[in-house]
Amino acid sequence: MSQAMGMDFDTLRQAMADNQEQPEGPARNARSEQLLVEAEKLNIPLAVIEALGHQLKVYNYSSEKDKMFVPFARLLRMWDERPEDFDEYETHSLHWVFKWMSAGMLDQPHIPLASIEKWLGEMEHRYRLAGHSERAVRGAEFSVAAHVGDLARAERAYTAWLAADRDTMADCHACELHSQGWWQAERDADEEALELWRPVLEGEYTCAHEPHTVLASSLLPLLRLGRPDEARAHHLRGFRLVRPMESMRGAYADHVEFCALSGNEARALELLAERPAYFTDSGDPRSKLDFMAVTALLMDRVTELGLGDQPVPGPAGRTWTASGLAVHARGEALSLAALFDARNGTSYVSERARGRMDQRPLVERLPLGVRSRSARQVPRSGSASASASASASASASASASASASAQSSAAVVESGVGSDPSSLSALLAEARRLSATRSPDAVEAWAAVARAAEGRELDVRDRAEIADHAAMERGPEGIELFHEAAELYAEAGDPGEALAARARAAYVLALTGGPEEALATVSELHEGVLALLADGGTGVSQAASVLVGRARILMRLVQEDASEDESGATASVAADSGAAGDEVVRAAEAAVRELLTLAEPHVSDVRMASRAAEARAMLGELAAHAGDAEAAAELLGQAAEAFVAAGLPWFAVEYESRLAGIAGHLGDAEGAERAARAALEHAGPRLEPMGHAQLHLQLAEVLGSTGQSGPAAEHALEAAHWADEAGEGPTLGAWARHQLGGFLLRQGRWAEAAEILESALPDLTADMHGDGAIVQTRWWLGDCLTELGEHRAAAEHWLRAADIAEHWPEQRDHAMLAHLAAEALGHADMPAQAEQAYARAGDLWRSLGNVHGLIRSLRARAWVALRTGSGLDVARELMSAAVRECEEGLRAVPSSVGAEAVEGSDAAEARHRLVAELGHTHRQFGDLVARSVPDDAEEALAHFTQAVSVFASLGDNALDARTGAELAAGWLEADLLRPAAAAARARAVLSAYAGVDGETAEARRAEAENMLGVMEKQRDE
Repeated sequence: MSQAMGMDFDTLRQAMADNQEQPEGPARNARSEQLLVEAEKLNIPLAVIEALGHQLKVYNYSSEKDKMFVPFARLLRMWDERPEDFDEYETHSLHWVFKWMSAGMLDQPHIPLASIEKWLGEMEHRYRLAGHSERAVRGAEFSVAAHVGDLARAERAYTAWLAADRDTMADCHACELHSQGWWQAERDADEEALELWRPVLEGEYTCAHEPHTVLASSLLPLLRLGRPDEARAHHLRGFRLVRPMESMRGAYADHVEFCALSGNEARALELLAERPAYFTDSGDPRSKLDFMAVTALLMDRVTELGLGDQPVPGPAGRTWTASGLAVHARGEALSLAALFDARNGTSYVSERARGRMDQRPLVERLPLGVRSRSARQVPRSGSASASASASASASASASASASASAQSSAAVVESGVGSDPSSLSALLAEARRLSATRSPDAVEAWAAVARAAEGRELDVRDRAEIADHAAMERGPEGIELFHEAAELYAEAGDPGEALAARARAAYVLALTGGPEEALATVSELHEGVLALLADGGTGVSQAASVLVGRARILMRLVQEDASEDESGATASVAADSGAAGDEVVRAAEAAVRELLTLAEPHVSDVRMASRAAEARAMLGELAAHAGDAEAAAELLGQAAEAFVAAGLPWFAVEYESRLAGIAGHLGDAEGAERAARAALEHAGPRLEPMGHAQLHLQLAEVLGSTGQSGPAAEHALEAAHWADEAGEGPTLGAWARHQLGGFLLRQGRWAEAAEILESALPDLTADMHGDGAIVQTRWWLGDCLTELGEHRAAAEHWLRAADIAEHWPEQRDHAMLAHLAAEALGHADMPAQAEQAYARAGDLWRSLGNVHGLIRSLRARAWVALRTGSGLDVARELMSAAVRECEEGLRAVPSSVGAEAVEGSDAAEARHRLVAELGHTHRQFGDLVARSVPDDAEEALAHFTQAVSVFASLGDNALDARTGAELAAGWLEADLLRPAAAAARARAVLSAYAGVDGETAEARRAEAENMLGVMEKQRDE
């Protein structure tokens, strides 16, 4: 490149350092090749050595690992010819990469096994000459033996590896522990593997590729041990690390495999779509074998789900179906395995590949929290943002619609119906039994009756019941069927049931837009059924059916009035609705109480117990409508208890959910949690996926509101899963993921939270979820990314959130986000952008009257000024401005005279905080000057002295801040050759901490003692 022409050695070194920071891949590799050309022009052997080492390193961490043998051979030849050309670092590096060569040779099946064994001997010889331990050599031997399947030799080498001394040639602790744990997992010792990996997983040991590979390797052992929650966490955390690293195809394959074996086939397909080059990159055949093997495994799973003809991501150049790619990937994997086995003289690699491809799922369903398409919607390779897609999950879960038990029992009977009348009678008897017990399975049972009755002669009563129950499934289309059933009931001599069927039709009419007409109809039915009941012409159950229909219709009118009021009805309507609304409420309450009076004496009948319970629930809803939350909670609780007592817990769910919301509103967190848990328990497997999602989300929010973030996260995870199953991933699912991310963040699970929040963000919209949710999600993401060291990305999220909050009436969030973004930009080494963001935040803090935010932004800008070239003068002015803001703020706060300044008062607290801010400002002013003008300590000393004085005025509350400034001043006194003054400051610190315990006290005393020792030495000299 032209910019590299004529570079000197220092420029070359900087260019190599810059290239090292670039993303892994061909572009970085190509740049290393250009830099080697530039190094050769310098005619400096060490420059060429360093450029070759750089090239070797970037090849090793890329998909072109097969290229690293050439620069290494050249380096080794240069070492053999002129070892004096290598400095200490390059000598160490040369011996270090011997290990890369042995591993690299294993990965290339065209390199003969004899050559690899010869290389092991060469490595052992050279390490011995250099005085290194044999630990790295035995580790390399273990890798060779394990690869070829010589398990006895592998065990011997493994033992010798661990027994040898660790020295500077040993792999880092993290890498060694990964390999050791991998071997234990290979030997079916999963517990031992995880124990070996524990220090890496906990962050005690890390490196460029760890904990990345340990997290990936731990996935299946955790599933095998029945620890799915940890496996999920390791996937979310680990995939985030692996995703941007081209060289980690093997670990990437582990994540695909995990998804394929945990019911997350759709997620696995999306991972394939993110890395189309992994299908064809040939520089590392061993990791390609791993990738193609898990691709075959996944495609077999997708085909088993009945989706073999669906398009899937695959190698470029053609359209792939799951079944087609399954065949291709298996063939590729076995062909590669055969090459390794031919080289190794064994069948071990092929056996392992077949075993990997033929695995069965380890768990049926493991929700991950991230959104994913259904398998029918997975994008092909190269499509935009494959991982960010949303919809239902591919893995079919046991969706809980109505009635698995009824379907199975009905099917047993139905299968033998044929022309046997007794079988139809059995179906009728079962359906009537289920109806009498108000079982939700009754609907399917009556459907089975209807199917069995086709073409059969039935009596009129049977036909009436079949029509009645068929109408219940039809929604608006069921009205006519209800009327047909009514006519049949009347023909069968049951006028009460005929009225009940017409009441059911009226209720459907009310639900579909005709409540007034429905009320007029049901009022007539009401009078009729009461007259029949009084004459003994019908039973209490039929009368209750009409009364409950009337009560429901009136409640519907109450709800519609409430909805009109909330939506802002027009003035004329609102003027008329007051009296009319009160009348409807009174009528509804009267109707409900009439139902309750009728039903309560007969609660030994489950149908009547259900009517009485529903009546109490309606009274609870009316109490809530009237604003009496306590009464509403009491009545809804009674209703739920009555349903459960009657053996109808599924009917309690709606009211327990409502009760949870009211209890939360009343501040009864315990009651809210109890009700939400009861709703989830009573819902059971009968609930539709959307119902499961809503109940889990409600419980998650209740638990989250009381600080139970762990359990809340579990339920938010389930909510997200069920929302996806219901096809509501972009709506309720996005909200559940938003909540889940927040709960994970509160537990300090930063990587998991970031992965979930990033998954939620594309689906969150202002119209559906509110712009507050979008701002909060980006805010949380910024927090997570900051903890993960991804400062630039954190700043981007905070700035984008600030742009939304800029338009809010209240500007504190806008100011906070701008300030956070500025801090992140500073950490990302983007000082110019940080200065702009701090200035924006400062203006906002000033407009809000928040002097603390303003002062901190000014101090931060002063430090940034030193990095942007603005210079010390600008930095001084900004620090001086911060001092002035402190002093002006103090003048605006009432002084210590008067009642307002009593300790603990708002004014006293405000003054205390501003004094502390002033002390910190002087302390930072001193630090800034001391670092910028080290030869002139007087100005800095003046600020430190001011800081000491200010902190001293706050007493023991500012002890640590005061002594920190005192010691800083003492060291400056020492620099100014004033040992007595420095010693006095040190003794002042020791005196301040006399009898004080704690880590800070110990550190301050140690520093003060050190200062005294230095001063004594200075005096002696």
